[in-house]
Amino acid sequence: MRFFRYVLLLGLASVVFTTGCSSDDSEAQNPVSEPDPDPVQGEDQVDWIKTFGGTNEDNALSLVEASDGGYVLAGYTQSIDGDITDKSATDSDYWVLKLSKTGTVLWSKTFGGSADDRAEKIIKTTDGGYALVGYSRSLDEDVAANAGLQDYWIVKINAEGNIQWEKSFGFSGIDRAFSLVQTQDGGYFITGFLDVTASGGEGNDNRSSSQKHGVGEFWGIKLDASGEKEWRRYFGGSNNDRSYDAVQTQDGGFLMIGSSESVDFDVTNSKGSYDFWAVKINAEGTKLWQKSYGGSEIDVGYAIADSGDGKFLIVGDSRSADGDITKANGNADLWVIQIDGNGNLIWEKSIGGTEFDTGRSIFKMQNGNYVITGNSRSSNVDLTLNRGQSDALGIIINGNGEIQWKITNGGTLAEFGEGCIETSDKKIIIVGNSESSDFDIPNNKGSKDALIIKYK
Repeated sequence: MRFFRYVLLLGLASVVFTTGCSSDDSEAQNPVSEPDPDPVQGEDQVDWIKTFGGTNEDNALSLVEASDGGYVLAGYTQSIDGDITDKSATDSDYWVLKLSKTGTVLWSKTFGGSADDRAEKIIKTTDGGYALVGYSRSLDEDVAANAGLQDYWIVKINAEGNIQWEKSFGFSGIDRAFSLVQTQDGGYFITGFLDVTASGGEGNDNRSSSQKHGVGEFWGIKLDASGEKEWRRYFGGSNNDRSYDAVQTQDGGFLMIGSSESVDFDVTNSKGSYDFWAVKINAEGTKLWQKSYGGSEIDVGYAIADSGDGKFLIVGDSRSADGDITKANGNADLWVIQIDGNGNLIWEKSIGGTEFDTGRSIFKMQNGNYVITGNSRSSNVDLTLNRGQSDALGIIINGNGEIQWKITNGGTLAEFGEGCIETSDKKIIIVGNSESSDFDIPNNKGSKDALIIKYK
């Protein structure tokens, strides 16, 4: 476990940075932008690390803070034992786990049918409940409809984890949702990708089916508060284009981000093999602009945060060393960019070492900084220590992309960070998955466990 000390200027005493990780009764300290030239390692930065699951594959991909101060994790499980108590078959099901502030299991719920169903994102809704989105292959049990291989599946649950309603959207191919937001009108906006070839061009409401593009498109669906479809729109070119996240903008529209392999149709400024791709649409789903960011190799944007001042941060990974990338460190770097409301690139930063490093989630903190999680195989350049195949990575940057704090946690096998938040009492929480049972990881219950790390 690693962390970096920061020294307050103007003669103040040295303090260990604790923004987002400070005790409840202490005043939060904002880290300065210059790191200690001799960073130290400190195990006291971790409050606790826990794994949950059973003997099969279990994964946490997203989390939120509950109204009572606990944590609600979402992902999928293939287990029928251990912490999973309401499942009897080893297919994947949506999995929601409610924990107390100390990491005690309060309840565990699974949702799905007899085929594979995997949740990718959870949000807290204005009524105190939660909404989940991902994909479903099922047509039984909790899943009332399925049109093909995979459908978008949104599930609305109450604060106790009971289903209030569920809806499926898709066609005969692979249609997969990755993210959702609750909209200003109380409805929902879901983003992911649509197999347009399989849909025959359908899925673009109020538009001609002759506009069909290629094998995968950004696909945004606007729902009302009851989950009923209001409109659907897809965007992309003749190759693979996948949206992994979205935010609603102040004007009521949406900014969808992800990756694009295309060079035609909606994609007009491709930089290379795969690019970060951003698509801005208005409240009715009409495209206002689109922009590509990256270099000649594979660059994938996974998550977006609204800075609140008309700008946005997008995080993912880059394998490029040219184009928009000005400093590449290794095989792949965690790459973060800031854009304005018109898609203009303001700044970009590569973070990592000489191996593979990526960012999968970003969350704006109360002090204006941003916490990012992902995973790292590096132990040099920007990173200090690697325990094994891959470690869960936590980084805090300021509004200019400068590193304020960083830490990796793991064992001799593979750990991945997938979701992160700062809680109301300024704690940093990271979730993901773990295969290890040594070093930072207390135990392993099966092939892969859900992982949660709470920092002080």
